[in-house]
Amino acid sequence: MNDLGLDLELRLVRYFTVVAKHLNFSRAAEELHLAQPSLSRQIGRLEQRLGARLLERTPQGNHLTAAGRAFLPEAQDLLRAANRAAHVARAHAAEGHLVIGYLDDLIITPAVSELRVRHPQATIETRHLTCQTLLSFEDGQIDVLIGRTPFTFPAGNLWTKTLYEEARVLVVATSHPLAGQASVHVNEVADEKPYPCTAPTVDGWMVHRLLGEEPQQTRPVEAYEDKLELIASGRAIGIQPAGDRRTLLHPGVTTVVLDGAPPSDVVVAGRIGEVNPLVQDFSDIIVDRCRTRPVPAAR
Repeated sequence: MNDLGLDLELRLVRYFTVVAKHLNFSRAAEELHLAQPSLSRQIGRLEQRLGARLLERTPQGNHLTAAGRAFLPEAQDLLRAANRAAHVARAHAAEGHLVIGYLDDLIITPAVSELRVRHPQATIETRHLTCQTLLSFEDGQIDVLIGRTPFTFPAGNLWTKTLYEEARVLVVATSHPLAGQASVHVNEVADEKPYPCTAPTVDGWMVHRLLGEEPQQTRPVEAYEDKLELIASGRAIGIQPAGDRRTLLHPGVTTVVLDGAPPSDVVVAGRIGEVNPLVQDFSDIIVDRCRTRPVPAAR
């Protein structure tokens, strides 16, 4: 019997999982940085190779067929297994290979530089991640991650070490009545209603619309810059870690000390069962460098 699995292109399998996630070829093509007609052709190639229709395209939208629903978890397992295999191979390379992911405005240069000095023959890469690209860590494309909580992955698959804590601050427009306050308690803004946000809150943000104002848009607020723009326009307020200095880049917003809010942890994270020795070396370096750190203040 011909083994179809040996002839499957992982690239096409990945395309299918992204389309299945969105059930929208336009959004899937945008995530994959492909033209929509090209993506449709690639999914057609996969369906032809499998001998099964995976997606039903109707005027009302796209839907997974019975075959598509059955294939999806297998496809996801296949991609995870392929990434793990590549990851294990990299980890056992004689010279070493490490990909370090980092979120928000966190600076990892000193720790990365020290790791490169310790392992001059190793290939050490860094990648800035966003809400939309964070899954590359779960999929094995990133070996170790530096970020602010909260972010979520499958239970039991992740270890974390807290590097330091950051208090949270309120972010408001410079014209907002709270902008001149020395501090504000979280209870004073607890009744605000959130704008829709489909992406994980990996940066610790909680963006709220102003009390009594109906949202003027229904699209999810995902990009950090869009959140700042909403706040600067007076249509929203935000809560973020005090150490996140990206608000300094926007002249229309300011921060106020926020009392009563739980802190945000800056952590180093890795996958349980990690076999790459460079992960532990990098973790040790950055933990040691973060033992003493000044507490950021609001501006």
